[in-house]
Amino acid sequence: MHDESWLKIFKDYKINSHDFNKAPYKINANQIKTACQNFARTGEKEVRILCKHDNREKRPQVFKDNNLFILPIKNGEYVIVKGNGYIDIPKIDTVEKIYKSKLDFMLDTSLVGNSEMQHLDFAYASSLIRTFVGDPNLVMTIRGRKYTPSFSFNVGKNLINVNGVQTEVDAGYEGKAQVVLVEAKNSGVDDIIIRQLYYPFRQWKSHTQKPIITLFFEKREDAYSLWQFKFNDVNDYNSIELVKSSKYKINGAKS
Repeated sequence: MHDESWLKIFKDYKINSHDFNKAPYKINANQIKTACQNFARTGEKEVRILCKHDNREKRPQVFKDNNLFILPIKNGEYVIVKGNGYIDIPKIDTVEKIYKSKLDFMLDTSLVGNSEMQHLDFAYASSLIRTFVGDPNLVMTIRGRKYTPSFSFNVGKNLINVNGVQTEVDAGYEGKAQVVLVEAKNSGVDDIIIRQLYYPFRQWKSHTQKPIITLFFEKREDAYSLWQFKFNDVNDYNSIELVKSSKYKINGAKS
């Protein structure tokens, strides 16, 4: 969790004396590299690794102790923000629903490997994604890395301005009346950083008038789980709310 690296960064730039109740602390990649240049291991000085805090527990201890999280705002620029940057992924305790694949043949190639993308593609090919969101017309139109346009949002009383941050969508689908964006994992997580859902939401909202549906997808053992989230206020990072969730087993083909 890179505790020593971030302790050095906080010490070098006197970040502990910053008043996070007034404003976030801005820091850039060059500052991080300079502070960590004498560490031996790549993971202790590589900016991308040091700033990747995908869930609460992956935050360095100094972040946990001070209720902080980090957000990219531009290529090579970040803000350290006080507040809750994460959303819980609630356990689905109900018995898996049995879902009948809409395919009338087996997908042999879906048995090769064990990746998030593979399982998500199988769920889409079986029409599980279409069924969950109630849209039989969804077609895949979005995948991979792109850069955001400029947009602003609030975290509490803090105004954050973003411009040209790289985002990645595991899969995006468009139907006649909506666009569906999916963040996928193939291992159990208790929470994720809201940014992984919010930045793509804001990015694609700028390109279409259709409603944006935000999903989190997980494949574990034989179960396919889906959570739908929404943002009640497009400009409020913390306005995220769970809409519905469900867990399935797919019959008729295997992945």
